Amino acid sequence: MPYGVVMPTQIVTLFRSRLKPGVDADYAVVARRMNELAVEMPGYVEHKSFQAEDGERVTIVTFADQSGHDAWRNHPEHRAAQEQGRERFYSEYSLVVALEQSRREFHTA
Repeated sequence: MPYGVVMPTQIVTLFRSRLKPGVDADYAVVARRMNELAVEMPGYVEHKSFQAEDGERVTIVTFADQSGHDAWRNHPEHRAAQEQGRERFYSEYSLVVALEQSRREFHTA
């Protein structure tokens, strides 16, 4: 895509978290299922997760529009996983949901 081509705006969620000690294996099972479910949602674009050396995790989730994001946020299985995360897995987390104001991409040929 040529530089300067403006892409349609999307909904981007930044989810930053830290796990409680000793929950990695159980968390991985739930996270794997949420990954499977997310890609099936209408309007899903992509998601990527990263973990810093200090243990902080960051997941970036992109949906094409607000309705896709809302469907994901409110999906019953996702809601149950959110509750499980608060009760069992996370020592802390923060969530930012943003509407892209603009997007430009550059790729070499």
